[in-house]
Amino acid sequence: MRFPRNPGIPILDQDIPIFDLSMKNPPPSLRREPPKPDFFSAQVSQARRFYLDLRPHPKSRLAIVCGGIERCAPGYVIDRKSFPFYSIEYVASGVGRLKLKHKEHLLQAGSVFSYGPGVPHTITTDPQQPLTKYFVDFSGVAATDLLEQCRLRSGTVSHVFPPLELQPLFEELTRDGVRGTRQAPRLCASLLDALALKILESRAPLPGRETLAFETYQHCLEHLSRNFIRLRTMQQAASECHLDQAYLCRLFSKYHQETPYRFLLRLKMNYAAERLQSPGVLVKQVAEETGFANQFHFSRAFKSVFGICPSALSRMR
Repeated sequence: MRFPRNPGIPILDQDIPIFDLSMKNPPPSLRREPPKPDFFSAQVSQARRFYLDLRPHPKSRLAIVCGGIERCAPGYVIDRKSFPFYSIEYVASGVGRLKLKHKEHLLQAGSVFSYGPGVPHTITTDPQQPLTKYFVDFSGVAATDLLEQCRLRSGTVSHVFPPLELQPLFEELTRDGVRGTRQAPRLCASLLDALALKILESRAPLPGRETLAFETYQHCLEHLSRNFIRLRTMQQAASECHLDQAYLCRLFSKYHQETPYRFLLRLKMNYAAERLQSPGVLVKQVAEETGFANQFHFSRAFKSVFGICPSALSRMR
């Protein structure tokens, strides 16, 4: 399976301000950067890093230690038997190899992996296609739970689709970390929580594994997203996707963490909520547009999604 490049997100060397390590006179703000801990590789051609708390309190919920973005030099290598903090790394571009717990993996755009205390890992880059990757190092009593929740426990590798789906959040985290304001630790910890949710939402099988099933899921997701207004039943949706209804449900359970019915219902209700904001639009009319047999069933479904009935939303207008 080939993962297309998303042209809507900037490329590092064109749009992202980073620190060229070959500069003799870096800007004053970068000259104030604290000494780099010895767990960073010196084999990088460009980097933009931030440091928030190199001695985090052991009882902190989530404490961001450091993070940033690095463009690897052709000879880049990290070879550690362990690491003092938990880390999430994400590949934005390039190709490399990763060994986690003595198991090798291909790294490419969209690869995301984690490691931490007691996890041996080796990271190398393809000299012809050097890696550009983001990272965030953290600790805290909630660190392992966070990794478990996004199905990226320490010592595992995953993939996200589209490949650049995580880049905006990593960029925001890096910007806030570099600013180093008084609120930066809390902001970055909150962004790490959001990053974990985004990893869970965007998970895709590793390249070369479950390719056909994931492509089928993507096709179904796109079909439901385009045709949600006219689709009436799950049987109709499955039939138009040329699938058995049970298999459609299994695909969504595996890759979407919800049923196709719930996904279709949310699309319909979002459309309905928008329509109900228009003057003169009746609840009965919107119920018919979204394929409900009567207004009662529509109102019950609307309340199950938003917690209020359609008429209450109309009154808010």
